[in-house]
Amino acid sequence: MTTDPSAPWLIVGLGNPGPEYAANRHNAGFLVADLLAGRIGSRFKSHKARAQVVEGRVGPPGPANRRVVLAKPMSFMNLSGGPVTALRDFYKVETANIVAIHDELDIDYGALRLKLGGGDNGHNGLKSMTRSLGPDYHRVRFGIGRPPGRMQVADFVLKDFSSAERKELDYLVDRAADAVEALITGGLERAQTAYNS
Repeated sequence: MTTDPSAPWLIVGLGNPGPEYAANRHNAGFLVADLLAGRIGSRFKSHKARAQVVEGRVGPPGPANRRVVLAKPMSFMNLSGGPVTALRDFYKVETANIVAIHDELDIDYGALRLKLGGGDNGHNGLKSMTRSLGPDYHRVRFGIGRPPGRMQVADFVLKDFSSAERKELDYLVDRAADAVEALITGGLERAQTAYNS
């Protein structure tokens, strides 16, 4: 991670474009990115990198304030690496200053885990990003739990959150957005201590 406070951060919410996917579990990253855009007070605009972006600042006034580019790749999940790489190059962002926000099957619904680097755990969005960038970017993992019974993983992640899950969803998305802000303003260790559940 760069020590230069003026260096930009690229925060990528992973998901699939289109209204039919909007409330899917696989679009947890988009939900968090949308909330962060609202906090910045700006709307997503189309970028030539096949993504929607918002530019702004996050954090309190002073040394912890950070320049950020929020992005939602408009390719499908398994092609996320292309748009993210194009945005990294366009905004001149170091790989260690990239944060991927994504759904995570191996964590209970509602739990969060923040980490730097690691494998893709079968997640197609991470697989594509790692192919393009290498593994050394940050991840904010939004727990969705495992599918019930014999349901296939692909069916589970492309289903909407259940009505029971939706009761807590706004709070959980808000908490994930807090975790992203804590990561980029205070560093990984402090954010892990506060938010890894």
